Amino acid sequence: MAFLKFMNESGVVGWFILLVGIGSLVLVAERAKALYKDYGMNVDEFMAKIQNLVLAKKHDEALLVCAQLEKKPLASAFKTILEKADRDDDTIFQAHDIALSETVPLYTKRLHYLSMLANVATLLGLLGTIHGLILSFQAVATADPAQKQALLAHGISVSMYTTALGLAVAIPAMVFYSFLVARQNQLMEQLSEKTSKLAELLTSAHIPNLTRQNVYPDHVTVPTPPTPGSKAS
Repeated sequence: MAFLKFMNESGVVGWFILLVGIGSLVLVAERAKALYKDYGMNVDEFMAKIQNLVLAKKHDEALLVCAQLEKKPLASAFKTILEKADRDDDTIFQAHDIALSETVPLYTKRLHYLSMLANVATLLGLLGTIHGLILSFQAVATADPAQKQALLAHGISVSMYTTALGLAVAIPAMVFYSFLVARQNQLMEQLSEKTSKLAELLTSAHIPNLTRQNVYPDHVTVPTPPTPGSKAS
């Protein structure tokens, strides 16, 4: 009953602010579930497993591991790159770019609406404040003296309630937005770093390992010098 009384005192603008608050809450729940639960994974363990398979030339097994986790954006991006593992370097890097362009929107979609809703709630609170002040001035100017005090109090209550309600919606929305953006940036940095390492690993897979024997071989064939009386061919 107290809540309904509060909303009735806030007027029409207050109900609009409440709708914005419900929309913000739904958006926060959806994005938090996606960024923290659906898209979260043990990145280091996954990268180590794929790296070992690639170094062992087991690309099919690496693709299978990625396919099993394809709902994870990072695994899906790896799968896109690994599908071109047998192609030339330019094709692998092109697959890397395609993987990024397909995956990044999954992290960023709809989150900007939360910032917009927070700003809308603040502006609606300001609108309610102005509306309440208008009601107060009308009461002072035109109302019957017997009703002037009641109408003036109503206008002030509308002004204060809508201001408080707008801030009560906007402040938590901005706080949640900051946390979600930080999580989004973390996932995007992991995506960029790990996919770049995978592309580099695939393009350098044909290069022989720089072991001591390759760099400084034990047996070097030295050309035989020509004899003094022979002619150079």
